[in-house]
Amino acid sequence: MNKIKKLLTELCPNGVEYRLLGEIAELVRGNGLQKKDFIESGVGCIHYGQIYTFYGLFAATTKSFVSHELARTLRKVNTNDIVITNTSENVEDVCTPVVWLGKDEIVTGGHATIIKHGQNAKYLAYYFMTAEFANQKRKLATGTKVIDVSATNLAKVRIPLPPLAVQGEIVRILDNFTTELEAELDAELEARKKQYEYYRDQLLTFDRQT
Repeated sequence: MNKIKKLLTELCPNGVEYRLLGEIAELVRGNGLQKKDFIESGVGCIHYGQIYTFYGLFAATTKSFVSHELARTLRKVNTNDIVITNTSENVEDVCTPVVWLGKDEIVTGGHATIIKHGQNAKYLAYYFMTAEFANQKRKLATGTKVIDVSATNLAKVRIPLPPLAVQGEIVRILDNFTTELEAELDAELEARKKQYEYYRDQLLTFDRQT
């Protein structure tokens, strides 16, 4: 925390700039891809429904695959791209992200958006899990039975954008905290999760640029 404060003082003494996601990233809406398209091996793919049920915040391997022929028609995901869901049955789960850390190009389909950017991918993913982001997406969500945050609306989200050195230090702290959290006994897990969420939101809340 002290290192972050020092970096912020040195690199952005007037506060952290907030930018629209659409200004700092290209948002590519997925297309096609159904579960019936899955095969045993081929080109890796991330189906939007798996982001809720299978993946964590980061992935280097895929659960499912599609044929090379189908992959040529689908949107491509490259290393450090973020795949984020546009559709869910509730507002809490919509806009759940997963960072693709694998070396191979993979694909994704409808109800997902690929975020292509020049920032620290893990930093953005951690921000997408904060209370501040949740408050923004609630205002942008549409629908009742099915909740949707379109790529167009997602582009309107304001992102705190400290220098990459600060982003990297925040990621290092949160990665370490996550590792420790996974090692906790079940009896202590809930309390540790709340502590983690508190520190995550504190780390990702900044004084705005003046």
